[in-house]
Formats: sequence, structure tokens, C-alpha cells
Amino acid sequence: MKTILRLCVLMGLGLCHLAFAQSYPTKSVRFIVTYAPGGGTDTVARMIGQKLTEAWGQQVIVDNRGGGGGVVGTEIAAQAAPDGYTLLLGSQGGLVINPLMNSKLPYDPFSDFAPVVMLTTNSLLLVINPAVPATSVKEMIALAKTSPGKLNYASAGEGTPSHLAMELFQSMAGINNVHVPYRGAGLGVIDLIAGRVQLTFNPMPPLLPHVKSGKLRALAVSGVSRSAAVPEVPTIAESGLPGYGYALWYAIFVPAKTPKAIIQKINAQVVSILGQPEIKQRLIAQGTDPHGGSPDALGRFFKEDTERLRKTIKIAGAKAN
Repeated sequence: MKTILRLCVLMGLGLCHLAFAQSYPTKSVRFIVTYAPGGGTDTVARMIGQKLTEAWGQQVIVDNRGGGGGVVGTEIAAQAAPDGYTLLLGSQGGLVINPLMNSKLPYDPFSDFAPVVMLTTNSLLLVINPAVPATSVKEMIALAKTSPGKLNYASAGEGTPSHLAMELFQSMAGINNVHVPYRGAGLGVIDLIAGRVQLTFNPMPPLLPHVKSGKLRALAVSGVSRSAAVPEVPTIAESGLPGYGYALWYAIFVPAKTPKAIIQKINAQVVSILGQPEIKQRLIAQGTDPHGGSPDALGRFFKEDTERLRKTIKIAGAKAN
């Protein structure tokens, strides 16, 4: 009898969640971005948020909660009610790198969040100053091996993607260029153009104008496949370093215990949006590749990326500032 009653209760809860999901959303939805307005995460969130507003007839409000390298906004999302009315634009920095480098964060990326959908994957661009006598990845590796310690590479700081991507590259290539960390990518790019450093990995948008003008030379993209933004630029893996792959990503997460029916509804709507030609073109123009996929697929990728970055951070010896 107890078993039957328990089953009835579970079935009743399931029907309630289904009915709730069918009517969802009935009010405005908060979309937390963990960085200031104007950056890459903010742009993607506003693009998707506007389309969700149009589809649902309820306002999706982008809420910029910067601070702590993404920690502040992520903590706010973790503490929100698990009812589908708070979305988090999660990124590799906030949900993978920060937790791996700081064990005292006020949230756990796996127990406090549920994956919803991958939005974009973003390859970094490997660029060098044109004065460096290398026109390919193979030539750059050969130059670094014949002149160890003579090439300097810029990064956006200790433990940032530009640092970790290069350290993974160096460990696989067997080279040892000198790390020059900056407070942000912009200053490093200025010094790269001036020739004070020789190479860097960085997101595409700020680099592409300098590549097109000839001030910088693009050697490869860091992802496992070519980017639609620069299809003529090969991957590092196909340029002489098989097995290499490193990419940033943006994805939607919700607080843990959010009903699965609501997660599925958000997922289906966002996947539909990402398939729209207009959205695809706008994302590609910004140097990002639209993705999509199921919540389970994002969950698997999230775990795999965490293990990849755990090994890379150990190789780099990166420490939290």
C-alpha cells in the first residue's frame, strides 16, 4: 500500500511539473550575465534574451552582475529559486577555471546548477607579430625549439584562457616561450603589435581587425574544428600538433532542482533560436560558432572540459591571484 501511495504522489508531482512547464513562463525571466555590459557574454545574452522575449511574450531581462571574475553573478544564480525564472549565462571562466583554481568559492558548479543548452563555442586565435619569421604553426614551433626562451607570449593574466591555451600548446609541442601576463587582453595586443612580445592566443573579435590590416599574422585557431568566422585559418591540430584542442564556451544553466520539464522547454526554444539564419550570421560575425544540443550533451561536455582544464592548470602551474 505504501508503495502504491508513493507512486501516486510521484505521478501527481510529475503532472504538476508538466502543467507548470506548459504554462511557463507567466512572468518576466532574469538572465544573469556575470560580467559588465558590452562584452562577449553580454552580447550573446541580449541576442538570445530578445528572441526568447519575442517567443514567450514575457520579458527576458539581462541582469549584469559583474565582480570577482564571474563569482558574484554565479553565486546569485546558485542561490535563486529553482523555478525557471533565473537563467545563468555560464562560461568556462566562471564554472570551470574559477572553481579549479579556488576551492573556497561560495558555489559548486556541479551540485548547484543544472545544464540547459550550449550556446556557442569560441576558438582562440593564435597570432604573431609579422616580424617573427614564421608563417605556420610548424615554423613557429621550429623557431621556438632553435631559440628557446627568445619568444615572449602575452596573456590576459595568470590562469586566463589565453594563458592556459598557450601552456597546453607548449607542453604538447615541447617548447618553452616566456609568459608575459597583462591585466587584460587589450594591453597585450598593443605590445604584440609594437613587437614588445611576439605571440598570443586571444578571442577573435579584438584580433581580426589587426589581422586584416596586416598588423598581426594569424597562424591557427585553437578549436578542434575550423571556425566559421575565419574558415581559411587552419586548426592547430591540422597544422602540425595532432590532438590539440581548446575552446571557450557560453551556455545556459539554471539552479539545481529546476523541474526537468522546464529545462526541456527552455532548451527547445533556445535550440530553435540558434537555428535561425539571422542569429547564426550575427554570432559568426562576432567570431563565435553557434552550437545547441541537449541538456545531457552539455552536462557531459561540462564534465569533460573540467577534467581537461584540471590537467592544463596543473601543467601551467597557474595559481589564483
